[in-house]
Amino acid sequence: MVKHILIIANWNKQESHFLATEMARYITGKGIACSISITSDDARALHVPEDTDLAISLGGDGTVLYSARYLHDLGIPIMAVNLGTFGYITEVSKDEWRDELDLYLSGKAKLSRRLMIRVEVIRQGKKVFQCHGLNEMVVTSSGISKVVNLSVSFDGVIGGIFRSDGIIVATPTGSTGYSLAAGGPILDVSLSDLIVTPVCPFTLSNRPLVVDGETQISLEVLPKQRTGLMLTVDGQQNFPVREGDVVVVEKARSKALIVSSGKRSYIEVIREKLHWSRGGFHA
Repeated sequence: MVKHILIIANWNKQESHFLATEMARYITGKGIACSISITSDDARALHVPEDTDLAISLGGDGTVLYSARYLHDLGIPIMAVNLGTFGYITEVSKDEWRDELDLYLSGKAKLSRRLMIRVEVIRQGKKVFQCHGLNEMVVTSSGISKVVNLSVSFDGVIGGIFRSDGIIVATPTGSTGYSLAAGGPILDVSLSDLIVTPVCPFTLSNRPLVVDGETQISLEVLPKQRTGLMLTVDGQQNFPVREGDVVVVEKARSKALIVSSGKRSYIEVIREKLHWSRGGFHA
């Protein structure tokens, strides 16, 4: 039984002001406690009431990424509502939230368990940074020169030295994001694999690689870089890395729980978002 619902509203979107209030009124009308957390660009930590059973992410895919960072290890499902139509992660449009919420409250909704990554930076043998992400982590240049040199290892075995504009390690959820734009494959979100995608590699033989999610991936920042380097996770968390640093990426111990849309499947989502043609064939 759902006792408390937390609405996480992106306050930079004007429409969320009205809709968050409307949602809260609808929820409390059902005898369920409700609270609203406002997010913006200040990256404040999310306060989650102890009795929260469900979170509603109100905004876009970025709001879901923010929510997942704080909720994945608490086992709290996220219903992702997009203020546009729907996104890759936000499968529920703003016109569908009542039906989807009622479906969840009836116990008939399905949960999608999404792999998350844990990212650490090791500097001179000490951990200096750690965070979690739902989409991807990327190491790229932070200066004028774009080319960086990184040694990539898999479970301690060197896979190669990559000279490129950066390296992306993406989850199946993040396979439709930055990794896809860099030429990576699309993975079904139910998988537990990781994608390693070079960004504009200097050598054309450096291709995207899919590895088992149990694999620990290490990126060493090699000496004599011509630029500063930045680690970015989900486009929201940043940390400057130095020569000699090792960025360690592995699956998180817990997964993000996303409430699946009752109106469309994942294939229908990517077909719509990527404008795939049916080619004249009929089912």
